Amino acid sequence: MSERTATIERKTSETDIKLTLDIDGMGNAEIDTGIGFFDHMLNSFARHGFFNLDVKAIGDIMVDCHHTIEDTGIVLGQAISKALGDKEGIERFGSFILPMDDALVLCAVDLSGRPYLSFDMTFTTDRVGYMDTEMVKEFFYAVSYSAGMNIHIKQISGENNHHLIEAAFKAFAKALDIATGYNERLDGKILSTKGSL
Repeated sequence: MSERTATIERKTSETDIKLTLDIDGMGNAEIDTGIGFFDHMLNSFARHGFFNLDVKAIGDIMVDCHHTIEDTGIVLGQAISKALGDKEGIERFGSFILPMDDALVLCAVDLSGRPYLSFDMTFTTDRVGYMDTEMVKEFFYAVSYSAGMNIHIKQISGENNHHLIEAAFKAFAKALDIATGYNERLDGKILSTKGSL
């Protein structure tokens, strides 16, 4: 089995990001985006998906958190796509319902090559820590479109905004871990009637 790793660097007038992803990691992470709660979410994503993830992001957080979070989503999506290559032998689909205290969140993904985000969550505060809650959707939108994958995230229940957001990141991690797993019955083939993803 070849290594499924990728390093992506992206520099604009608003952000300077370097990200390294190992799909077949142990859940180790070194995260520094300058946004504490976002760092916590990316650490949770890495730990619960068993991905090794290093992120160093310098952004214009004196303006707000938007550019840093959105651009990190773009880079993470690019790294997922690059690390998976032609996607031979992978499950392709993954889903998980994750409980976190009062929160219950479903995430389903399809590594189809086609971007699509369905995001059905309601937050009752504008911010958690220094992260705007509206940026949760923007992050997953960026991942979806730069990775070329379907992501469906649905809030089943819950009230605490911290718990809801963390459940979404963890559910995404678990669903992606399942989708990127190998199925021996595929014998290296691609799970598509078209022959490619």
